[in-house]
Amino acid sequence: MPDTVLVLNSGSSSIKFGLFDISAADPSLLGKGLLDEHEDKPRLLVKGPAGENLFERRSEAKDADGGHLFADVLAFVDDRFGADSLRAVGHRIVHGGPDYSGPVALTDDLTASLEALTPLAPLHQPRSLAPVRTIGAIKPDLTQVACFDTAFHQSMAPPASRFAIPRRFEERGILRYGFHGLSFEYVAGRLAEIAPGLVAKRTVIAHLGNGASLCALRDGRSVDTTMGLTPLDGLVMGTRSGTIDPGVLLYLQQHEKMSTEDIQHLLYHESGLLGVSGLSADMRTLLASHETAAREAVELFTLRAAQQVAVMATTLGGLDCLVFTGGIGEHAKEIRSAVGEHLGWLGVRIEAAANEEARTRISGDDSTIDVFVIPTDEELMIARHCAAVLQKSQ
Repeated sequence: MPDTVLVLNSGSSSIKFGLFDISAADPSLLGKGLLDEHEDKPRLLVKGPAGENLFERRSEAKDADGGHLFADVLAFVDDRFGADSLRAVGHRIVHGGPDYSGPVALTDDLTASLEALTPLAPLHQPRSLAPVRTIGAIKPDLTQVACFDTAFHQSMAPPASRFAIPRRFEERGILRYGFHGLSFEYVAGRLAEIAPGLVAKRTVIAHLGNGASLCALRDGRSVDTTMGLTPLDGLVMGTRSGTIDPGVLLYLQQHEKMSTEDIQHLLYHESGLLGVSGLSADMRTLLASHETAAREAVELFTLRAAQQVAVMATTLGGLDCLVFTGGIGEHAKEIRSAVGEHLGWLGVRIEAAANEEARTRISGDDSTIDVFVIPTDEELMIARHCAAVLQKSQ
C-alpha cells in the first residue's frame, strides 16, 4: 500500500487535482483529475498516469462547496489504494501575505488568518480555501498542507517589492508579493537539472497562460516579478487587464459612475484578451481567428510580455536565459516567436524548427540568450512540499 498525498489546485470554476505516491525519494503520479463546476451538473473525472479513465461521476445538481464530490474523491483513494494510504492533502493557496515563506500544516486558526487575506486576492483566495474546510469536515484528522503562490517571491526586497505610496501603507503590508510562485519554483528546479551552468546566471521565466506573469531569477531566487499586491498587475491576461493607469480607474468611478464592484468585475472578468478582442479569452481561439480585433489582442499580449522581459532584465542587470512555461508558453509557438522577435535587440534568436517542435531548447546558434520551453508542474511541486512537511512532523 503506497503512502499517498492528494493535491488540489483550485481555479475559478474547476479544481485540478493529482494523486501522488510519496514512498520514494520523489513523488510519483498515481492519477490526476478534474472537478469541473462549469456545468449545471458538476463532473468529477479521474485519469491514470497514461490517461486512462479510472473514475467518473456527475453530480445531479450544483453544490455550493462541492462537498459531495470531494467525498467521492476521498472514497476513490480509499477504495483503490487502501483506507490508510492517504497521508495528507496539499492545497495551492494563492496568497500567503507577508508571514508565510514556505508550506505549513493547516490549523483552524491558520485557515482563519488566510481567509483574512481575501481582500488581497478576492476571487482566488476563497476558492483555494473552500476545499480546506470541506475536507476537514469529512476527515478531521487528515493533515492538510498550505502551499503558497506568493512564497517563492519572499526573497524579493526593496526597491523591487515596494510601491511608491506613503510608507505607512507598506507597514500595513501593502507590498508587491507576486504570484505563480509554485510554477516558478518548479521550473527553476527543472532548469537547474537541464542546464546547471545557468543557475547562477540572469534568468527570466515567462509563465504565460490565462493568468500570466514573469519572474526574474538570480542564483535560482526570485528578485522581481510582474504581479504585485494582487494577481491583477503586470501582463495582459485572459480576462485580466494587467498593468493599467490608475487614472483610468478614477475616471471610471468619477465620470462613468461605476461602483467598486463594477470596476473589480471589469478588471478581473471583462478585460485582457477577451476585452481587447471582444471574441474570446482563449489564445487558441484568437490565433485561429481572422478577425482584426483578435490579431490586435494577440499583438498587445506579446508586446507587453516582451516589454516586461526587458523590465526584468533591468532588475537583473542583463539577461542570460529566457524560459517559456504555462499553457500558452508551452503550446503556442506563435506567441514564443513573436515575443522573441520583439526581443531581438536584446540578442534573442529563436530557431524556427526547434520552436515548431517545442523542443526544450529553442534558441538558435546565433542567440546570445539561451531560450527554453519547460512544462510546469505545480501539482508535483505541492506533492514535494507535502512530503517535506510530513517528514518534518515525524
